Amino acid sequence: MQAGVSLTEDILALIEDGKTYLEAEKAFQKSRAGFVANKGKHGIIRGLAAFGMIHLALIGLVVGVVMALSPLLTIWGATAVVTGALLLGGVILARSAINQFRAAGKSFGDDEK
Repeated sequence: MQAGVSLTEDILALIEDGKTYLEAEKAFQKSRAGFVANKGKHGIIRGLAAFGMIHLALIGLVVGVVMALSPLLTIWGATAVVTGALLLGGVILARSAINQFRAAGKSFGDDEK
């Protein structure tokens, strides 16, 4: 009979250890989720700040190119050339993006068609 009591105590101890482990794991995962959320928030803020600075730098570049071309083409001609080049680049990138999205969408389509 002594062995039965010991086995019961061992099983109860194992259950208690399992509960302790689950509580510790829950606390760890909660802490980790908070850490990731905090780092993600700061990463997004820094990414948006970087995007803003790069955007301003590109505006400065466009203004500089217009100023550099204005003696050759007049201010209106330089503005037209720079605007046309930017619009052409935008259209090419937009078409490329659309093609990529279509290719991705086709991967979810029905193969039997």
